[in-house]
Amino acid sequence: MNLKELRDYWKSEEEKGFQGWDFSYISGRMKEQELPWDYAQYVKELMAANRSAVMLDMGTGGGEFLLSLAPPPGRTFATEAYLPNYELCRAKLPPYGIEVKLVEHDDDLPFGDEFFDLVINRHESFSTQEVYRILKPGGVFVTQQVGGMNNRELSRFLLGDAGMETDAGFNLSQTAAELEQAGFTVLEQEEFFPEQRFFDMGALVYFAKILEWEFSGFSVDRCFERLCKLQEKVERTGFITSTEHRFFILARKSLTS
Repeated sequence: MNLKELRDYWKSEEEKGFQGWDFSYISGRMKEQELPWDYAQYVKELMAANRSAVMLDMGTGGGEFLLSLAPPPGRTFATEAYLPNYELCRAKLPPYGIEVKLVEHDDDLPFGDEFFDLVINRHESFSTQEVYRILKPGGVFVTQQVGGMNNRELSRFLLGDAGMETDAGFNLSQTAAELEQAGFTVLEQEEFFPEQRFFDMGALVYFAKILEWEFSGFSVDRCFERLCKLQEKVERTGFITSTEHRFFILARKSLTS
């Protein structure tokens, strides 16, 4: 493709719509290195160990992951902060017996004290004190988080230091310490920096436009010259890489509040 064709193609990817938290559109055009833990399996085992548990999924996105767990109807709740996803889930999840709540502030969850046996959280911000408050004594919190170094090098290449709105210091040790200070016992913890590959620059454009907190101000027009440099690398090697940042924590609330 010539430069005009590349620009037109990338701009068409930039304008694509996105719903829920579903990246299937670029499946096969992007590949993420597997994590050394299986978050979904941890959650399933916790659910199986206590079949009468009342469970909360924090930041459910489009509800795709939660539904994949086949959670018990009538004992499962979800929260979502992003209004379009909340509206989507409000129509999608109640038929499965899942109640959805809109959350505007991490430190003000719309649930009573000691309401849940299990709180799960995949890539959603949270207040340690609020999670502690809503969990029953002995209740479990399991979270997989996107750390502050996620995609930082790639963002800096495209946009400079102004592209990242996330805290570079957000990591496993900081979060585990905050949980312990709040009264949790951390049972398991892991941190990993997986490699992510993009085989098609259109996939990167689509991805960067969605992750606006990591690629703040991104647009094809603004980043065109840098995108062209990455395109040259794709043509030479078949892909470009980015370093992700993930960590996992399994924690239990003390039996006595």
